[in-house]
Amino acid sequence: MDRTLLNAVIERIVPADADGGAVALGAPGYLERHFAEHPSDAVLIADGLGKLSGFTELAAEAQDAALGAVDGEAWFRLLCELVAEGVYADPGNGGNPGAASWRIVGYEHRLPEGPTGPERRDGQPPRPFSGTPDYDVIIVGAGAGGGVAAGVLAEAGKHVLLLERGLLRDYADSGHRDHLRNHRLALYGHNTGPDLEGNPRVLVDALSVEHVLRPHENGYQNLAAAVGSGTLVYGAQAWRFHRDDFRMASLYGVPEGSSLVDWPFGYDELAPWYERAEWEIGVSGRGDAHSHEGPRARDYPMPSLPESPAAPVLRRGAAALGIETTRPPLAINSQPRDGRAGCIRCGTCVGFPCPSNAKNGTQNTMIERALATGRCNLVTGAMVLRVETDGAGKATGVVFCDSSGRQHSVRAKAVVLAGGAIETARLLLNSPSAREPAGLGNNHDLVGRNLQGHVYATAYGLFEDVVHGSVGPGVSIATTRYNHGNPGVIGGGMLADDFVQPPIIFWKNVLPPGLPRWGQAAKDFMRDNFHHVLRVAGPVHEIPSPEARVRIAPHVRDKWNVPVAMLSGSVHPETVRTAGYVHQKAHEWLQASGAVKTWGSAPKPGLSGGQHQAGTCRMGTDPTNSVTDAHGRVWGHDNLFVSDGSLHPTNGGFNPVLTILALAFRNADHLARSI
Repeated sequence: MDRTLLNAVIERIVPADADGGAVALGAPGYLERHFAEHPSDAVLIADGLGKLSGFTELAAEAQDAALGAVDGEAWFRLLCELVAEGVYADPGNGGNPGAASWRIVGYEHRLPEGPTGPERRDGQPPRPFSGTPDYDVIIVGAGAGGGVAAGVLAEAGKHVLLLERGLLRDYADSGHRDHLRNHRLALYGHNTGPDLEGNPRVLVDALSVEHVLRPHENGYQNLAAAVGSGTLVYGAQAWRFHRDDFRMASLYGVPEGSSLVDWPFGYDELAPWYERAEWEIGVSGRGDAHSHEGPRARDYPMPSLPESPAAPVLRRGAAALGIETTRPPLAINSQPRDGRAGCIRCGTCVGFPCPSNAKNGTQNTMIERALATGRCNLVTGAMVLRVETDGAGKATGVVFCDSSGRQHSVRAKAVVLAGGAIETARLLLNSPSAREPAGLGNNHDLVGRNLQGHVYATAYGLFEDVVHGSVGPGVSIATTRYNHGNPGVIGGGMLADDFVQPPIIFWKNVLPPGLPRWGQAAKDFMRDNFHHVLRVAGPVHEIPSPEARVRIAPHVRDKWNVPVAMLSGSVHPETVRTAGYVHQKAHEWLQASGAVKTWGSAPKPGLSGGQHQAGTCRMGTDPTNSVTDAHGRVWGHDNLFVSDGSLHPTNGGFNPVLTILALAFRNADHLARSI
């Protein structure tokens, strides 16, 4: 590759002006590193550069004209993306020396060690298995539901084996702030497990073509594999569901082709468990501001975090529209609590472990409490291969591989599955028995069906005022007006401002349509408008479809030789319609708030899952249309339970983590009293 020509081209992609251009901002070094890891990209770009004969001799204006002629070609689009990554991502990726571009746009990382955080390390060593074969309870998965179950059961005097395929991680040993490899932007990997190799899934597209995906690739629907799982890296919005979220079928009927049902109980049944989750995990907020809940017995344990610059602007727009606003509750310490510091308001909250350990998840609350009892054995790097049952359907234990690859068979009075909606369904389907040859709990072909996540309605607005800051977490105003009561619409969704967007995510996701992704206009937009663009977005209450599902793919196996999850189907048409409605309301809110321009397309059909995955083992009162009873007990198995989002019959119009936590407290308390 002609490096002189390459540097001349990238210098026009991000031109030098009063501030340095792409070369001074480190793009060449980043490209060298990228090409070494992705040689096919180097070949594609080298071939494209061959079309620019004499480019280096041209004046700047003529060079721009030459690049305009190739603007639509794949090699040039790729090069623009890579140059942006080298200029606007963290310095640890080989570009952006001294975080120079961040100073240009006005982004502050606020990390104590510098822009890339602590030294890169990949989690703590796997915690070994003690060899003890018998327990009261085996829990598979140390995320939100599994972590709560471990804490409740261990503190109730039960001996617990907690198996987690990921590792123990915290800011110090997984805090490297790689802006291209994390759970918010996983371009080339992510900052937790599962490992990129040896953990495939199969996605079946709308044309029935199978795609084998790695964990960071689009369509995989990845959850963090770590102790705490998503609660280690999430944005921590801790909403209670709307009272009407529990009775969707009764309110709206059952749309054709859907599997919409009511929950087996209402909001009032879950309210005390919501309160327990808020206090034992730790939530900051203002309970009196949430009109969708009705009266609360107790407020949050901590006051809200400070407002973002967007809050007064959006409050003004809401007043003009006549809609109420509220403060998103966050499972983040707004003040020191339980021996951990308050939020330091860094600029990379979502997708990363917390630098002050102020973000509250099961990894630093319930699992720590479980371990403190001395009755919980946490094994990390452990992959559960199957659940074992006897001839009467009783779960006798599980078989798992430890981090060295050695298999173990362990026994228990009860087994709790908490691997997330996809992996829990996969494990049940991979554990057939003579009584249930299609998988445990699957005699009615329901395990894995009704996969839901959250389609997001998103709009962007450009303002004359400063509306986006570098001070985290960022999200601080929302409206629940559109969750229900929308004429002709089934359900609805919550809308809120966004967490802080690091510059590379801003470049990838926020630049308005019609703006070139290269040249002076793109650079000017980044520099002039990084603090003047506001994202309003929120999750839409999805209408479940039985064809959105998890199956197993016997022809594709993971590194333990276990058939992997195969995902297929799409969201129901009513979900798309509702998402379009809420999306339009997002535009209206921005416009009423003073946006001089708004953009953002309505969501399109597709399979939904992601970090909010739910529904594949839904609970109910009838084994012919549900997988578990109202306490998560798998029908036909008195001692086999589920404790994650797969229990949700519907997934609400809010972030679902507090509901997962509340259900886990409720169901673990029931289990503790029954064994």
